[in-house]
Amino acid sequence: MPLTLAVIGEENIIKRIGGNADVRAHLQNLGFVSGAVVSVVSSMGGNLIVKIKGSRVAVSKELAQKIFI
Repeated sequence: MPLTLAVIGEENIIKRIGGNADVRAHLQNLGFVSGAVVSVVSSMGGNLIVKIKGSRVAVSKELAQKIFI
């Protein structure tokens, strides 16, 4: 399921990253890789603030839909 459907505060493991090569490379640079633990801190208008590898990162709804947990 895409990250946009995750329950706030619940830890999830990233299964795969979708999108074209540029999108995948951008997400990898932010720390979104298969096997990483991610949790949604808050959601506003579909855009998410997530905690990954000890950092908080804001991702748009479009990018979050390409991250599968």
